[in-house]
Amino acid sequence: MLVVVVGATGTGKSGLSLDLAGRLAERGQPVEIVNADAMQLYRGMDVGTAKLPVDGRRGIRHHMLDVLDPLEEASVAAYQTDARRVIDDIESRGAWPLLVGGSGLYVSSVIYDFEFPGTDAAVRERLEAELVSTGPGMMHRRLLAVDPVAAAAIGPSNGRRIVRALEVVEITGKPFGSGLPAADALWRETAMFGLRAPRDELVARLDERVGQMWSDGLVAEVEGLLPHGLGTTAGRAIGYAQAAAQLRGEMTEAEAIEQTALFTRKYARRQVSWFRRYDAIDWLDYDDPQRARLALAKLDR
Repeated sequence: MLVVVVGATGTGKSGLSLDLAGRLAERGQPVEIVNADAMQLYRGMDVGTAKLPVDGRRGIRHHMLDVLDPLEEASVAAYQTDARRVIDDIESRGAWPLLVGGSGLYVSSVIYDFEFPGTDAAVRERLEAELVSTGPGMMHRRLLAVDPVAAAAIGPSNGRRIVRALEVVEITGKPFGSGLPAADALWRETAMFGLRAPRDELVARLDERVGQMWSDGLVAEVEGLLPHGLGTTAGRAIGYAQAAAQLRGEMTEAEAIEQTALFTRKYARRQVSWFRRYDAIDWLDYDDPQRARLALAKLDR
């Protein structure tokens, strides 16, 4: 059984996954957790990604954390291969894999019968050159015209994913999202749980969380990473890009915090829209103290 916990950032996915794993372990069913947050793949990016420290994992084995150097570019296709291999390995030991995260495409790549379109080096090179010359905003408007669903999911600032979507459209002649599997085309038997929060409460939590990232030392963390370099994906991570701009003197601390909060709220909206498309998901209230018990009861059905 593959168990999945998803939701917008700030809804408490890690806490629910630990509680659920603990309750299952008490019943004799061991569980191991598989990360599905793209930024938590990176070593050294801890504060800004809300990565659970080792001593906060309650002795539960975690996978797909700290597997990339910040100079490396994360790939959904590579993640799919690696995460599914980890899941197979967990199940071979008689444990249940618990996939946890908020990166929608990464989650979908694992749980659904998902095959990635090919690539064309010449098309990719041309589109990447256009990205440099025109910027992600202009490229996003192009994507919006040919694939509004993909454009809404990706957003206007993720140049790398915008280029990939335009590449797929050009190669296949179909929208980037047309290759997404049907909601019932699951890779294997899966139980999915989503955490939801009222919009106003989530916004307040996210704003508080961003401020806490600065208090917890995000700027110092980024200062330690910069001498070794940040790749395109890691360098554009929400919070990390703003902290780096603050260190370069391009933003004040207040401006960096404000922009990070704004981008985090926008990202959370995209996450909510993405996971609403999962037909088989069971939704739980983020602040329900009985959410782990309710999830366990649904697993017993």
